[in-house]
Amino acid sequence: MPALVQRVAASGAPHLRAAFAAAGLDGIRPAQSFALVPLAVGGLHASGLADRLGVSRQAVAQAIAPLERHGYVTRVPDPDDARVRIIELTPRGRHALRVMRSNAVDVEKRWQEILGQTRLAELREILQTLLSPESPE
Repeated sequence: MPALVQRVAASGAPHLRAAFAAAGLDGIRPAQSFALVPLAVGGLHASGLADRLGVSRQAVAQAIAPLERHGYVTRVPDPDDARVRIIELTPRGRHALRVMRSNAVDVEKRWQEILGQTRLAELREILQTLLSPESPE
């Protein structure tokens, strides 16, 4: 069953890649793009971004470097500690987030067409239960 969930999640990558291309956003892969999501509410240190994403700081560094090269994020000095950098979205990064949100809405519409409103609501509830901290492991 987990393999099926992984396949469903991975099935969205080609659609997101196409949405980025249609929007003129190059140099961003779906796997990297999810590093942008926690930055929507404001800049974060690499360690804070790693915590929010549930990955290592090394994984964040690997994802952020190409995003920075292609203009989706920038690193600015922390006003409280000049030795540390804060990762922030650029306007291009905010545009990528809008494309991601629009793509997610499209995916949900497709799923509703396939499953119907009731079954989609049940799927959402099941997934939220499985992801909740109180869920038995």
